[in-house]
Amino acid sequence: MLKVGIAGGGVGGMAAAIALQKQGHDVAIFEQAREFGRIGADVNLTPNAVHALDGLGIGDALRRTAARPQSRISRTWDSGEETSRLPMSSAAEEKYGAPQLTIHRADLLAALESQLAKGTIRFSARVTGVEQDEHGPRILFADGSRFDCDLVIGADGIHSPVRRALYGEDSPRFTGLVSYRGVFPREAAPDIPNLDSFTKWWGPTPDLQIVTFPLNLGREIFVFATTGQKDWTDEGWTLPGDIAELRAIYKGFHPEARALLDALTEVTRSALHVRDPMPRWSEGRIALMGDAAHPMVPFMAQGACMACEDAVVLSRAIEGASVETLPRALEAYAAARIPRTTRVQEGSLANDWLKQGGNADWVYGYDAWHALDRAQA
Repeated sequence: MLKVGIAGGGVGGMAAAIALQKQGHDVAIFEQAREFGRIGADVNLTPNAVHALDGLGIGDALRRTAARPQSRISRTWDSGEETSRLPMSSAAEEKYGAPQLTIHRADLLAALESQLAKGTIRFSARVTGVEQDEHGPRILFADGSRFDCDLVIGADGIHSPVRRALYGEDSPRFTGLVSYRGVFPREAAPDIPNLDSFTKWWGPTPDLQIVTFPLNLGREIFVFATTGQKDWTDEGWTLPGDIAELRAIYKGFHPEARALLDALTEVTRSALHVRDPMPRWSEGRIALMGDAAHPMVPFMAQGACMACEDAVVLSRAIEGASVETLPRALEAYAAARIPRTTRVQEGSLANDWLKQGGNADWVYGYDAWHALDRAQA
């Protein structure tokens, strides 16, 4: 049994903890928030992520609150022309072994937390860094305390203190894009078509796009839109947005696209940042995962999905490992994951995936539970 400390109680950190506890390891998650609130709005779990989470035993909990998009549709900003339509729901389940599920972040976190041993998550624990020596790794906290363990997993996001401790200062790069997010009840716009599908409206320039999909068993509709901005100097990660300003930017879009924005009563805005792909994710007995390792813009809807995959592959890599063999196991995990996450990072930034159709199988058909076997074959 290994003693594992995980920095960060988000989707990836909790998924990894579930997988490791199922193997019999002693796992503690350190989360800086005082509690999980109903913040955020959307997580799009494509079949590759749902397949990973089903293997962790939370599939039924997810399906109790998630919506199940019928299709993935691309439409042209002014004419409304459909340029691609990929059947999802039952068709995806038959083809990929799992459907697409769209879910409120709080409901996803609740489903994950329900599978953890009681007391696994330690709230109000702000991680400031990590270190390791011949005795092993340890997590350092803002209050001056430390947690000694056999393995540290940095699942602490794009501004990861674990990453910074391993590889030095490396500020994320502003993409020049600002995202707006909002939710409206389905009955507020019952005449808009395709509300039961994931739909992306592609704008005349790469900085303009609207994405929409259902939440909460289809009772709510999530809307995501982007605009260009030269820099980002505002304090705060997510801030109130000006809905009138957003509507004005999209005034030339098709009436059905504009109706989505008209149905919103408020939006939040946040900057989109990225980092370049990393050649290494581990040092000794400390490893990174999720946004700490590979933050990406959301244009392929794979940020949380990649974290779910990471969690499964990481757990498979260290299954049966001893303290002595952990460094090699972590290197095997990274070697199996880096080519895929790099491709997804780069594809997300290019922002052209499935615009005119194309191959979804390499994304949706990935089997995290057997990925390590294929990588080592």
